[in-house]
Amino acid sequence: MIKIKTFSEIEKMTKSGEILTEVKQIVFDAIVPGITTIELDKIAFEAIKARKAKPAFLGYGGFPGTACISVNEELIHGIPGSRVIQEGDVVSVDMGAIWQGYYSDSAFTKGVGKISDKDKKLIQVARDAFYVGIDQIKPGARVGDIESAIGDFVKSKGYYVPDGFTGHGIGTKLHEEPQVHNKGSKGTGALLKDGMVIAIEPMILQNSDKVIHLDDNWTIISKDGSNTSHYEHTVLIKDGRPVILTGDM
Repeated sequence: MIKIKTFSEIEKMTKSGEILTEVKQIVFDAIVPGITTIELDKIAFEAIKARKAKPAFLGYGGFPGTACISVNEELIHGIPGSRVIQEGDVVSVDMGAIWQGYYSDSAFTKGVGKISDKDKKLIQVARDAFYVGIDQIKPGARVGDIESAIGDFVKSKGYYVPDGFTGHGIGTKLHEEPQVHNKGSKGTGALLKDGMVIAIEPMILQNSDKVIHLDDNWTIISKDGSNTSHYEHTVLIKDGRPVILTGDM
């Protein structure tokens, strides 16, 4: 069942989003050559705790980190560890915060130092796909309108989205109804209503939609080893239009 948030709940989710916005900027700035992914994770943990919030991902389903940190071919759910960030890497960070029981969730992809034009386009397409998707949020629209817009846009740029990994509703749980896929059919799915809060997250693959699950039971990589990108925000529907709760990075 899709939960419509009350004014009080929206206030708490807005605060959660503001906290996550600040933390994302701190982590974004810390992504430089020579830092390890576990060091980035520690920075994220300490920044969330300093703001009197809780990390949303830590321990979720057994996940061992504060943030999913995915490098190059790693699409999503990368476990922080000893991997050293290098000049030219493409780094995706997905994380969330909990404020007074209410969740926020957001992801970005950063090119480290000088990257190729190909990787710049890859990162931009994920971001642009998100905004193409939220442009569909208007009175009378449905979830499938978002899904179709994202999928069609990504395909038009010559890229792919994976099957089986989706955006989602969010609130007192990290994952609530409805699921928000990255491809679909217009006019289908749940009707979008004021008070709904959804996390929309295009995930971009270069040469096919095929992925591999690594033996750590978390990390998802492109099957052909090509670089990937990911972009996500928590979005409130208010007065028939989208309101991004997690900044504009």
